[in-house]
Amino acid sequence: MDLTLSHCFIAVHDHDEALAFYRDVLGLKVRTDVTAEGMRWVTLVTPAQPEVEIVLEPPGANPNASPADRQVLTELLAKGVLRGLVFRTPDCDAVFERVEASGAEVVQEPMDQPYGMRDCAFRDPSGNLLRFTQARR
Repeated sequence: MDLTLSHCFIAVHDHDEALAFYRDVLGLKVRTDVTAEGMRWVTLVTPAQPEVEIVLEPPGANPNASPADRQVLTELLAKGVLRGLVFRTPDCDAVFERVEASGAEVVQEPMDQPYGMRDCAFRDPSGNLLRFTQARR
């Protein structure tokens, strides 16, 4: 079986606020930004991995989700308990300095991990956890 990842999804409470963070702070490129049938479809890519699109979507965007389910997902997003993304970088400390300067919430300053990585963590404007990892030399 030959499989490749094409899209991953991250819940956001405000597309424009998320775009300002992911595009302007992290340097991701907007691939798609369209509105159709009352939904906004926004995808971003990293310049180093343009074949994988990160989709920014509201919590509970699934059309089969009930209003109660959407409410619960919105509350979980607000608490910061939904999973986020892990990015690989050649310079964890430089990423930390740039993201910290943006005012993003610091979860973990750069540190060497016992499993061979150096990493740091932040919350995006919606509360999603983002980790930035670097292989130690």
